[in-house]
Amino acid sequence: MEITGKTRVFMVVADPIAQVRAPELYNGLFRRHGVDAVLVPAHVAPAHFTGFAQQVLAAKNIEGLWLTIPHKTAMLALLARCDRFGQVAQAVNAVRRNADGGLEGALFDGIGFVAALRHAGFEPRGQRALLIGAGGAGVAIATALADAGVSMLSLFDAVPVRAAEVQERLTLHYPVEFSLPAEPDPTGHDLVVNCTPLGLKDSDPLPFDAARLDRDTLVVDILMKNQPTPLLRACAARGIAAEPGFEMLVQQVPAYLDFFGLHGIADAVRDDLSEVRALLQPQ
Repeated sequence: MEITGKTRVFMVVADPIAQVRAPELYNGLFRRHGVDAVLVPAHVAPAHFTGFAQQVLAAKNIEGLWLTIPHKTAMLALLARCDRFGQVAQAVNAVRRNADGGLEGALFDGIGFVAALRHAGFEPRGQRALLIGAGGAGVAIATALADAGVSMLSLFDAVPVRAAEVQERLTLHYPVEFSLPAEPDPTGHDLVVNCTPLGLKDSDPLPFDAARLDRDTLVVDILMKNQPTPLLRACAARGIAAEPGFEMLVQQVPAYLDFFGLHGIADAVRDDLSEVRALLQPQ
């Protein structure tokens, strides 16, 4: 990849950053499709995020940010505009600077997650879902599941008030039955989603007791590193259907590209996402 003074620059911001797959994916797409752009990783602590985002987006050749843990909610205060999913979830994972200088945010995690479920043959409408972890990614997925029409959404977080805040917000927009269990018990759910960092290390405890899963439950662990995660291995040992987070990222790629004005690549990959899946093969 040749980077010049004319190269369009984007940044992906996280804390930590080592597990983030976006740079290899999008830079791979830029190279293959001859687009003069680069996505640069930035490891930024929460205490420094606001100042970092303001200064970086003041640079005229830095056109936007990809945002991941733990910065998806902190960006809201800096935005002039935000899409509907971002407004409801109060989180964004993409920010661009518009021609008038104002910042606009959007949230694609949940859209990608629901599309990944359907790609796997699972229709969320009418299903009972348990979501573990109500951070930035969890909020996005909870919003999308409510929007997709799940019949019940159980929210568990190690900090109970965080799950309660998500429930309160979503109740204003969606007629879904919610529950706030004291423990992440997967029994009786059609879909169980791990949105916590548990599993990045083999020494981590499982986010829930896999022995309590119903046989026909679908489990999704959205972690992108340490594949297969301890949770996926535990599900495989019981013959439980379980998916990693790769397809969620795959399915949101065209939306990201369109958001940042990269319509040519978006159109090229939308009809055939096999190129994106190849770039995201587990490492």
